[in-house]
Amino acid sequence: MNTLPTLTALRCFDLSARLSSFTRAAHEIHLTQGAVSHQILGMEAQLGVKLFLRRKTGLELTPVGRVYWVEISTALRQLERATQNLVHHKGNGGALNMCVASSFATYWLIPRLSGFVTAHPEVTLNLSTHIGPVDFSASPHDAAIEFCSGAQPGLSAQLILPLDLAPYCAPSLLKSAVDGKLLSRRKNADIVTLLNTRALIRHTTVPHAWTSWVRQAGFAGQVKQPQLENGPQYDLLSMALNGAIAGIGIALLPQYVAAGAVDSGSLIRIASAQWRSEKGYHLRYPEWKADLVALKRFQDWLRAQELMPT
Repeated sequence: MNTLPTLTALRCFDLSARLSSFTRAAHEIHLTQGAVSHQILGMEAQLGVKLFLRRKTGLELTPVGRVYWVEISTALRQLERATQNLVHHKGNGGALNMCVASSFATYWLIPRLSGFVTAHPEVTLNLSTHIGPVDFSASPHDAAIEFCSGAQPGLSAQLILPLDLAPYCAPSLLKSAVDGKLLSRRKNADIVTLLNTRALIRHTTVPHAWTSWVRQAGFAGQVKQPQLENGPQYDLLSMALNGAIAGIGIALLPQYVAAGAVDSGSLIRIASAQWRSEKGYHLRYPEWKADLVALKRFQDWLRAQELMPT
């Protein structure tokens, strides 16, 4: 027995669930109210479950009906979008729904994005943000730029940019306790003093960054362990950036995030050493979406950006 409802039935179910009315769903899909009701009754009989409660105030999804609706909605939206892309772009582009790490989008992607838009007017790039890994099975996203380790079962990944961190702070934090002047020539002893006397802003996503940077810079054992563990902790690089600019403490930042503040004199890099995280920013997407034309265009453009300074 084939238990898969027809596309017409699924559309009637989706619209009725969204609009809580067979009548409004019928108007939307250009059918009669009776035809929509008949489709839903047929689905319920075919699936062996009750999808709606019919009340005087309108339709209400049953618990099982709501679960089913949530699960099929993503597929229906994808089908609608694929059809629109085919009609409007003849298979040469279309919309690409991207989820991007917030700070990466603000300081790296957006400043470069006009180049992609100019080169590929056939692609509409829709951006949103998300904290944590994207669940592609329950979201409308085609792909994501995530701070992660790379590919996973069922997910392809392309490294876009590693995370290289160096220490930055506001000029006011560099003032010598002796004469109040900026330490223009910082020696290792001066850097260690700064690290031991100023708050060290930490990243939630890279909690061991300060310990790793201190070791990389050759200061292991010279910076007090409580200093490395007790500084304020922020979720986003943009928070760490603005915290450093405000004089809250010293922040480990990638050059592309700190560059504007350094150019304006709001931040100073206090040491040349930098540390690279074992994770990086990857473009990730479900393997079955690898042939999306819009995704291929964006992926090719990202590969070209690797030649640009970061």
